[in-house]
Amino acid sequence: MRTSHILLLCILGHALFASVFCNNAGGPGDCCFQYYPRTLNKMYVRSYYMTNYRCSMTAAVLTTMKGATICVDPKLPWVVRVMKSLDEKNF
Repeated sequence: MRTSHILLLCILGHALFASVFCNNAGGPGDCCFQYYPRTLNKMYVRSYYMTNYRCSMTAAVLTTMKGATICVDPKLPWVVRVMKSLDEKNF
C-alpha cells in the first residue's frame, strides 16, 4: 500500500514540475497579428518597442500616454517619424 502511495506522489510531482517547465519556454512573449489601420499623432505616443524576431510579423508596438499598446507597421512613413522623434527625445 505504501509503495503505491509513493508512486502516485512521484507521478503527481512529475506532472506538476513538467507543467511549470513547459510554461517557461523561451518563446516570444509579445507578438502582433494585425496592424492598426489608422495614423496616430506623435503627441499621444509615450514610447515604442519592436516585436521579437521570432514573431511572424515584424511590428512596432506604440505605447500611448494612457498606457494602451498599438501594433503598427514599422515601414510606414508616419511610424518612422514617430519612432525617430521618440529616439531623439530620449537621446
